[in-house]
Amino acid sequence: MDVTVRVAQAFLMSQKTRSQVLEDSRRKGVVAGAATAATVVAGVAVSLSAGAICAVPAAVLGYRWWKHRAENGIRF
Repeated sequence: MDVTVRVAQAFLMSQKTRSQVLEDSRRKGVVAGAATAATVVAGVAVSLSAGAICAVPAAVLGYRWWKHRAENGIRF
C-alpha cells in the first residue's frame, strides 16, 4: 500500500469519535457474522463446494473486522 494512502487513512481514523469507531466495529461484525451464516447455509443447503466458495469472502470480512478492532484498540 502506498505511504500517502496510509497517512490519509490514519488522518481519517483520527477524526472519528470513539462511539463512531465502536459503531463501525458493530456494523462490520454483523456483516462478517451474516456472511459466515450464509456460508454455512450454502454449504448445507447447496453443496460443500458452494460453501467453500462462499467461505472466502466470509473469511475476508472476518479478517477486516478483527483488524479494525485491533487497530482501534477495541478488546475482544
